Amino acid sequence: MSRALFLVFFIAALLAFDLYAFQGFKVLVKKWLPAHSLLFYVLYWTIPVVLGCIIAIKAIWYPSTPNNLFFTLVFSLLIGLFIAKLIWVIFILSDDLIRVIRYAFNRAINSSSGHTISRSEFIITVGFFLASTLFGSLLYGIFKGAHNYTVKRRKIPIKNLPQELSGLKIVQISDVHSGSFWNKKKVQRGVDMIKRLEPDLFFFTGDLVNNKADEFDNYKEMFSSISAKYGAYSVLGNHDYGDYVRWPDTNGITKNQNLENLKKHHKDMGWKLLLNENDVLEIGGHKLAILGVENWSDHKRFPKYGDLKQAMKGVEDINHKLLLSHDPSHWRAQVLNQHPSIGATFSGHTHGMQFGVDTKYYKWSPVKYQYPEWVDMYTEKGQSLYVNRGFGYLGYPGRFGFLPEITVFELQADIS
Repeated sequence: MSRALFLVFFIAALLAFDLYAFQGFKVLVKKWLPAHSLLFYVLYWTIPVVLGCIIAIKAIWYPSTPNNLFFTLVFSLLIGLFIAKLIWVIFILSDDLIRVIRYAFNRAINSSSGHTISRSEFIITVGFFLASTLFGSLLYGIFKGAHNYTVKRRKIPIKNLPQELSGLKIVQISDVHSGSFWNKKKVQRGVDMIKRLEPDLFFFTGDLVNNKADEFDNYKEMFSSISAKYGAYSVLGNHDYGDYVRWPDTNGITKNQNLENLKKHHKDMGWKLLLNENDVLEIGGHKLAILGVENWSDHKRFPKYGDLKQAMKGVEDINHKLLLSHDPSHWRAQVLNQHPSIGATFSGHTHGMQFGVDTKYYKWSPVKYQYPEWVDMYTEKGQSLYVNRGFGYLGYPGRFGFLPEITVFELQADIS
């Protein structure tokens, strides 16, 4: 199927979807604002058409224009409206199914009856308020949640950890996704929060960009100010390889060149990028191995560039090891049962899906149905995994429930 034909079918499907949602909209307008029906009908269609045209103009004539608040808001409003209408359509569809069943039942009892079943204003109204609440939450997540950086403090028990390593402070961030940033001033506030923590070690667990290394150009100086007493370490995430765009790009840069440019960003900032390798620190007379692997996922749709066996070379006899691995599915698939000497693994990737319920006693997000370990701390067989909520955002340019995270860890001896 050609791209033009696909576009025609896609627009037709969206139009059909909107027409169906419009049937429920008419019920509410006639009930609440009958004198202004025409005005609201015009607004119903004008808003998505205008937003869609703006997005189309940008995509066709200004594809290289960097993200800013205007385009971010337009895109978010359009996607938010679609999601809200989708929720609402579920209620309208359930109402129509009830009407069909009732109509069929009435016809079966009295075949001569031509009486139709009216729409249920209650069902449509409930659906409207739920959809509106969701839409409002998405907007709140953009303007308040996207840069509402939160510091999480956790203690990590490590078997036989010597006193000299106990209390070691590690700060982790993950999933910066600099290509999605739309407010540099607020991002700076998050970086300043990291600096004030004065860590012994700093870990970054992948996805510096969405696709291209140049997305980070305007933020490299800012993140370069992050340092740690014993060093800053980083790994690559699935988005860092440029697997999701076509190469060469408009500037003639190839995929390999892009990856090398990204690696240079890490080097220029003073972050030691671990590519299936390790680094050994000696603190208080005791050795601590920091291992880092390239992206490795137990899910088929994500790449397996990581090589943990290669990263382990030369440190087999070191008792205390910490691992940086972007995708948390790596922990259960390879780390937990095959490498018991790795005391703790630091991951990210899931973002908590940037939307859900995140409280001390209960956590829920749709991503939990794909990842057994998807957020915060997990401990099993004397080994720990921490899944960071992420520093940035991807797709949806905001966060509701799962706020951007800066994590502070304290290593402690496991006395259990």
